Amino acid sequence: MTRGIASPETYYYRRLFTDAVRAVEMTRELEVVDTDRVVVRGGSQGAGISLAVAGLSRDLAGVMIDVPFLCHYRRATQITDEYPCRELSDYLQWRRNDPDQVFATLAHFDGVNFSPRATAPALFSVGLMGPVCPPSTVFAAYNHWGGTDKDIRVWEYNAHDGGAVDQLRAQITFLTRVTGAEDP
Repeated sequence: MTRGIASPETYYYRRLFTDAVRAVEMTRELEVVDTDRVVVRGGSQGAGISLAVAGLSRDLAGVMIDVPFLCHYRRATQITDEYPCRELSDYLQWRRNDPDQVFATLAHFDGVNFSPRATAPALFSVGLMGPVCPPSTVFAAYNHWGGTDKDIRVWEYNAHDGGAVDQLRAQITFLTRVTGAEDP
């Protein structure tokens, strides 16, 4: 969470997000891939990365985002003491004069800021009991989604599992719809 955090140019997630976008581009170059049916999916940190990919890539058939981490960083650090958000709080306890710079860097990598650029159909999940990915941070990304074809499954008594097998069933239905496949 804090490697290279002093600058957007050196922050760890810059390279990670670039690699994720490049992975989608490389996948589309494979002869066995139907480029009209590429979908990205992730849970927690992977969901945060999927948000970045959706905001930086075009022509995705869909995006499945389960309990996304890497969203609304400042709010997350203010309302949860769970790791990995706690790593940011620990960092700032010893660098008391750096919060503005830290959060300015993080703004470049915040799923909430990638969401308005994303236009693919999206299926989100949120666990309302989730301390790792607080619900308000998930809803911030969902509410800013640029596409109009979006849905969020709210799991009232779940946490970081975001609906588990029931969410998986929703994803299968979603995949069938966005890819036109009978058996995704």
